[in-house]
Amino acid sequence: MHHIKSIKGILFDLDGVLYIGKEPIAGAIEAVDKIRKQGYQCRFVTNTSTLSTESIRDKINAMGFNVVQSEIMSAPQAAVNFLKNQPNPVCRLLLADDVKNDFAQFPQSDTAANFIVIGDIGDSWSYALLNEVFSCLMNGAKLIAIHKNRFWQTESGLHMDIGAFIAGLEYASNTEAMIIGKPSPAFYQSALSDMQLNAQEVLMVGDDIDSDIGGAQQSNINGVLVRTGKYRKAYTDASTIKPYLTIDSIADLPEMLIQ
Repeated sequence: MHHIKSIKGILFDLDGVLYIGKEPIAGAIEAVDKIRKQGYQCRFVTNTSTLSTESIRDKINAMGFNVVQSEIMSAPQAAVNFLKNQPNPVCRLLLADDVKNDFAQFPQSDTAANFIVIGDIGDSWSYALLNEVFSCLMNGAKLIAIHKNRFWQTESGLHMDIGAFIAGLEYASNTEAMIIGKPSPAFYQSALSDMQLNAQEVLMVGDDIDSDIGGAQQSNINGVLVRTGKYRKAYTDASTIKPYLTIDSIADLPEMLIQ
């Protein structure tokens, strides 16, 4: 564990930590403002695959936050950066339309893709679609998962996330997906590099014991778990992952950093 006084930068998860749906968590706007004034670098890291980074910025700022686009690090953007370094990538994109715009530079095909990129597509999942993707994987395509989350918090409660679909495709095709967002160590390392800080100088604040806290710990970053969003006590207590600290909400973080 690294001492809190060594911290110079904060990584914030978004949904469930700063807001739920379109409503900010109580005290979140003020907390981020105080943390900036205390001199900490801030980055906003998200597995969200329904919005482009520009749309994420607009959504956050419409709630009252003050975030510039360069501070947002999204898993879809990490996937774009990865594909840029691949020879002749042809993609099949199972992504929301807004996010597909970020991938416009790559050729696309439903049947001859060599990379299948999967994110959140809501109710569009079907057996026929899964079978089409399965056929591509059996023909040698690589599976890129924006994330592999089990569930997420909505305004109406917990909803199943895409992790089960990713696991099913892996099992059926006997392949392993490349997880591009949290908890991927490469994703966290990218955030550290962007801030020009080492792991001992950064905290990750999240509501997901697995991808936020566990992922951060794999990269030697201390994780602060908030009891908002998808946090569930029974699930957290049963986990082998133990946070550096647990706080009621993001509103408690500025005072914790001072202490």
